[in-house]
Amino acid sequence: MKREIPLFLTAVIGLFMIVSFFVPHQWVSVPADFLQQCAVIVVAFGYVLGGANVLRVSLEGISRRERDWPYKLVLVLSLLFTVIVGLFVDKQRWQDPGTISLWLYDNVYSSMQATMFALLAFYIASAAFRAFRVRSTEAALLAIAALIVMLGRVPIGDAAMTAIFHHAWIPHALRELKMSPIEEWIMNVPQSAAKRAVLIGAAMGVMATGLRVILGIERSYLGGGD
Repeated sequence: MKREIPLFLTAVIGLFMIVSFFVPHQWVSVPADFLQQCAVIVVAFGYVLGGANVLRVSLEGISRRERDWPYKLVLVLSLLFTVIVGLFVDKQRWQDPGTISLWLYDNVYSSMQATMFALLAFYIASAAFRAFRVRSTEAALLAIAALIVMLGRVPIGDAAMTAIFHHAWIPHALRELKMSPIEEWIMNVPQSAAKRAVLIGAAMGVMATGLRVILGIERSYLGGGD
């Protein structure tokens, strides 16, 4: 019964939420809204449990003096300080100007977030270097398209096209050729088509996973396999 009851509830609620998208009657929409609000509350408790788990793991690492225990100490102190300030100091006015919570967000959290994104740029550059190695026809097309897009986004691309094709002996159509229109065409046509194909595939994957959960085929959320 420990598995049958969760599987039954998951199937019933999942089918009910699917029906709510097609039946606008209040007997269906009102319970569906209530279930969605319950899901938001469950997610909120999940954040609390996640924070408690981070605190537990970090405290264990500090007590054992693991290699990175000073960073965990900073994490624990920052977590406790932020929670105390939000619950007991700023309370309901944590978004008001001049509060400690808003100062922490603007001067600490935003700065760390910008640092993380700046570090990601180096990893993206490294991944692009490995991806653009021309080893096949597809890789060559990818490299050419990426080069055109990068040059088309900056003024040097059009300047280079003008310097190359702006000669009297070159046909007029080529002399008027610019990099930015080609870049816009790549982004609006092939790139959009590929992106939509990826989104369609992802949506089909989500639908397949949802059906597997509703039908009881996928049971990993129960904490084990079959």
